[in-house]
Amino acid sequence: MIEKALKGSPRYFGALLAFLALMGIGGGFYLIQLNNGLMITGLSRDVSWGFYIAQFTYMVGVAASAVMLVLPYYFHHYKAYSKMIIMGEFLAIAAVIMCLGFIVIDIGQPQRMLNVLINSTPRSVLFWDMVVLNGYLVLNVVIGWTSLMAYWKRVTPPAWVKPLVYLSIIWAFSIHTVTAFLYAGLPGRHFWLTAILAARFLSSAFCSGPSILLLMTLLVGKLTKFDPGKEAVKTLSTTITYAMCVNVFFFFLELFTAFYSNMPGHMAPIEFLFNGFQGSTYMTPFMWTASFLAIGSLILLIPPRWRENRDMLVPALIMLVIGTWLDKGMGLIAAGFTPNPFERVTEYLPTGPEMMIALMIYATGGFVLTVLWKIALEVRAEVEGSV
Repeated sequence: MIEKALKGSPRYFGALLAFLALMGIGGGFYLIQLNNGLMITGLSRDVSWGFYIAQFTYMVGVAASAVMLVLPYYFHHYKAYSKMIIMGEFLAIAAVIMCLGFIVIDIGQPQRMLNVLINSTPRSVLFWDMVVLNGYLVLNVVIGWTSLMAYWKRVTPPAWVKPLVYLSIIWAFSIHTVTAFLYAGLPGRHFWLTAILAARFLSSAFCSGPSILLLMTLLVGKLTKFDPGKEAVKTLSTTITYAMCVNVFFFFLELFTAFYSNMPGHMAPIEFLFNGFQGSTYMTPFMWTASFLAIGSLILLIPPRWRENRDMLVPALIMLVIGTWLDKGMGLIAAGFTPNPFERVTEYLPTGPEMMIALMIYATGGFVLTVLWKIALEVRAEVEGSV
């Protein structure tokens, strides 16, 4: 099947060249980082995690969200997802590759990855994060490729695939739970020190990841004859709506716990995000924008009549993705490090080189996803006779 990635339209190869160009530009900045260290980023003594780890966290959620299709398709035999299931699994592969890439660029020198292996111990959350991420990548590669190969040959997938599918469902929950434990295991960071953090991560993932998948499949539908199916779009958008409601509800639980209990350590990061702290207000525009986008997306998504109208569904999903990205990809890190142990604010914003290096990772994921989806669409076209 791999040969199907080697031929295509000028638009397909144009997209690949664009991703390669972005990877090359970002790679140049990465070489600068390798030579000069993380001093070219906005990181500091007080803010040791930044844009890279924030993107890692967000993309782990995107990877985990594939379970929103896998679970109903395999557990409940919901066949409406038959056209989207392989797209979701391939999106998970690209997302995990991006996650691993963000970890590599965050540690400065890539060889430091060996420390996790050389000094591996089950008492380390980072060790378990490595295990679950790489395991999830292998599971999705094996399941996705084997299932697509069987579909291409018009045979039933091997029986050993089904246990792996069930394992991948549990694994999907574990990858984002372990990521949350990385944060919640730091007792000095009040914003992250909450038992509900893993649940918040999962609820955010289960609305943002499927939204990205749905937006991209609708875009592919515009560019090709691929149609994910009206029922699949309707069901997935309903799932997204419920997950987003739960995500917002969990955030209000955090607000109540912090402010009704009048806990200074828990109130300060939230005040910093939405009202500023000690005169530092650089995050407030981002967070209020995220809040308005989240509310706006729910206004458009909750009424079934609006949700089922694609002219309203698409902007709602875009608002949801941007809102959750600002919350999880920006606010989460900044609030965790504010205030610092000296009750001061150390401002952090990613530098230009930092964002270009992150763009390199996103372009890598985009390249992988484009190739995988191209193969999947070609196979479906060949089997069904039209796409």
